[in-house]
Amino acid sequence: MSKLRNFVLAGGLVAAFGWGCSPQAPSNSATPGPRSEQLQGEELAVLTHAPEVPLPITRQHPTKVIVKLEVREKVSRLADGVDYTFWTFGGQVPGCFIRVRQGDLVEFHLANHPSSKMPHNIDLHAVTGPGGGATSSFTAPGHESTFSFKALNRGLYVYHCATAPVGMHIGNGMYGLILVEPPEGLPKVDHEFYVMQGDFYTKGPNGQAGLQPFSMQKALEEKPDYVVFNGSVGALVGDKALQAKVGETVRLYIGNGGPNLVSSFHVIGEIFDDVYPEGGDTINHNIQTTLIPAGGSAITEFKVDAPGTFILVDHSIFRAFNKGALGMLKVAGEENKELYSGKQDDRVYQPEGGAVQEMPGESKTHPGARTKEERIRQGEDVFKQVCTACHQANAEGVPNVFPPLAKSDYLNADPNRAVDAISNGLQGEITVNGAKFNQVMPKLALSDEQTANVVTYVINNFGNKGGEITPEQVAKRRK
Repeated sequence: MSKLRNFVLAGGLVAAFGWGCSPQAPSNSATPGPRSEQLQGEELAVLTHAPEVPLPITRQHPTKVIVKLEVREKVSRLADGVDYTFWTFGGQVPGCFIRVRQGDLVEFHLANHPSSKMPHNIDLHAVTGPGGGATSSFTAPGHESTFSFKALNRGLYVYHCATAPVGMHIGNGMYGLILVEPPEGLPKVDHEFYVMQGDFYTKGPNGQAGLQPFSMQKALEEKPDYVVFNGSVGALVGDKALQAKVGETVRLYIGNGGPNLVSSFHVIGEIFDDVYPEGGDTINHNIQTTLIPAGGSAITEFKVDAPGTFILVDHSIFRAFNKGALGMLKVAGEENKELYSGKQDDRVYQPEGGAVQEMPGESKTHPGARTKEERIRQGEDVFKQVCTACHQANAEGVPNVFPPLAKSDYLNADPNRAVDAISNGLQGEITVNGAKFNQVMPKLALSDEQTANVVTYVINNFGNKGGEITPEQVAKRRK
């Protein structure tokens, strides 16, 4: 809750002018009523930027809710070194989260900033009426349009721009979520977060630096260069990760702006206790992965029982690890070894009838490397078996996901960094050859001999400066 209060203070200047995503104090009353109940009073809508969500509505009567949302076309970061001209509702992608109550009369003001080059409008899937509001909200640069609608149906709904060419407007980031909360409210949880997926189509390939224009050809072929949560690669990792504590309950409001791809949303290491598929009334239980169509949504709820970093992904998995659809939920708290033990043992697997197998350096018939050349040769085998899946056979890594080991200024400055990453794992932002990376590398189950060999192999190949690491050095650096 303190995070939201800090956000309110930071948004005060925007609130003073009445535009953009800036939470206002929720109103209060007593006893819920049906959809047909008479309106009482009016209020300015609570709007927030992702991943924040406005506070639950506690008033127990419908009212007139005034929503003020501004369209801005602005250049922002899509990935490290990559900029893009986003078209936004409220200045960011996704657009502001809107929260109203079933039965409210929503007076919607859409302003198009004078600096915009295009006219825009808004189609809210929560609207019952022509174009979902699009026919009444076509707005030229420097103009403001107003229309109203009654929030008849409860649920979580997508909104987006519907000005021609519609796909291009959505593809440039013009989408968001509106929650029509039931009169009785939703079950109480400890945290609510707003996560929205989108696919982006750039003229240059994934990772090509500079200001990238939209590619209509790639969009027509449905071949995105980036698939991301909340508007950019890394928007929900590192110090921007979602936060919770063991024992707390989490609700995710998840949208998929598209414009093309269907999302297979999954949190690695968690099971959704409840899922409201497609943002409706139906509730499914104990769900591993939920489908979210382009232009659709879902609500997931779960209790976090174990500490650690839980990874949010689109389980069309190359999108997560190669195109950006990856986020983090960091959970603090005490471990419960009965619930989840962590690794308890690591030993050589010897299939029935197989030869005796031992770890390199631990067998009399397979002694450890005695020379630097032997260490390099044995390290090559470890690299091919363990490292190529992420860092690639040429050691050039994957842009924005896995750092390069080839010609690595990070490793050449101190090869012990590689030893530490293998032996103890690595988490947090690092800079390699001028590019920033912020993923999680797990601790690898390699012996001191294997670690020394593979690091020696890497620093003596792929354009690196050379050297040698010994098992004794590795042993000293293990935690």
